[in-house]
Amino acid sequence: MPNPIKRTVFFVSDGTGLTAEALGHSLLTQFEDVEFKQIRIPFLDNIAKAQDAVARINAQGELDGMRSIVFTTLVNQDLASIVHQSDAFCLSYFETFLSPLEAELGQKSNHTVGRSHGTADSSDYKKRIEAINYTLAHDDGITDRDLEESDVILVAVSRCGKTPTSLYLAMQFGLKVANFPLIPEDFDRGRLPSTLERHRPKLFGLTIQPERLTQIREERRAASKYASLPNCRYEIAEAEKMMRREGIRWLDSSTKSIEEISTTILQELKLR
Repeated sequence: MPNPIKRTVFFVSDGTGLTAEALGHSLLTQFEDVEFKQIRIPFLDNIAKAQDAVARINAQGELDGMRSIVFTTLVNQDLASIVHQSDAFCLSYFETFLSPLEAELGQKSNHTVGRSHGTADSSDYKKRIEAINYTLAHDDGITDRDLEESDVILVAVSRCGKTPTSLYLAMQFGLKVANFPLIPEDFDRGRLPSTLERHRPKLFGLTIQPERLTQIREERRAASKYASLPNCRYEIAEAEKMMRREGIRWLDSSTKSIEEISTTILQELKLR
């Protein structure tokens, strides 16, 4: 098997760099035969930092023997022009999308730094913080208080991805998410915990392939009954049986990213 092509990618921004990184990742994932070394340069807000970034990008290109790829979301055109003078392949989010959009709308954008991830919309920011706090307080069945405030309640056997999915929904969409593990006592009883039955419309389930669950649990508790393949098969089969019987919508998280799982939940529960 031939060695993969290796390229260095920089994400350069006058803000957090998350937008540049998200844009870059969506494009880079289309190239499976290339191995990307990814470097983020955030908060580039003056000429000195821009010049330092150029030096760093050029040095990396010399080290690699191949020019780097640069994704930028620099609003300040003077700083953007400096970075684009580097010996690299540069792609600008704003030049590619903002200029044509200005032409279509017939007006100039305000070119304000940090609009994507700042706190300009204080109500939205406050909502996300409240959602994160709620989600952390309701992780893994810690409490069943205030479930009426939740937007989503995830249920699944242990290690199916409930916690990362819950936090992603809270951080990205400002949703209050609780999650509860389905345990052998629930299967013996043959029904959901009574605290969850009252919130059935908010419930969404996750499942996973037994072999994958065993791998994940082995990292946590090696050579235990908890991680054994027969036990994983039993728990998953019982959980899926319960979700079918209770009419809970669910999906298999084995090969899906958190983003895909979250998008499905949003669609299925018709959440905005």
